[in-house]
Amino acid sequence: MTFKTLFASAALATLATGAFADDKATVTTFYDLLSNPGSAEHVTAFEAATSEDWTSTGDYSGSKKTREAFLGQMGGFAQLMPDLNWAIQDMHQDGDTFVVRSRATGTPVAPFFGVDGEGRSFDIMTIDIHELEDGVIARTYHVEDWAGALQQLSGQ
Repeated sequence: MTFKTLFASAALATLATGAFADDKATVTTFYDLLSNPGSAEHVTAFEAATSEDWTSTGDYSGSKKTREAFLGQMGGFAQLMPDLNWAIQDMHQDGDTFVVRSRATGTPVAPFFGVDGEGRSFDIMTIDIHELEDGVIARTYHVEDWAGALQQLSGQ
């Protein structure tokens, strides 16, 4: 093994335990907020983990949710689903892009998307793609199985 090869291997090992580990922690902050949407501490951590012009895209309508709008939605979720939990099931990284499969569970205490769940809970799969720039999340694309949640809440 040459010195150059040894140096390159050491550099990769440093990146794997340093910058990439930090990026994983940054992405995890997103899910910490989803599971604690009413927590000022988690809001502050989310703001530090996302760029000021962070956007969230959930469909092809062309509309994007700003960080402020997203935080407003999370405040509403905190009131509507005090037990909301968003658990990471799997996380894959390719450079500055992370793909996360997660499981969202909750029990709404009031009608959710017009459905009165009468104390029922939901358990759905979600998929997110996070793009990082300069160590913070710049964009998030997401898909949640809200149709499945509504079926579960309506008892079907």
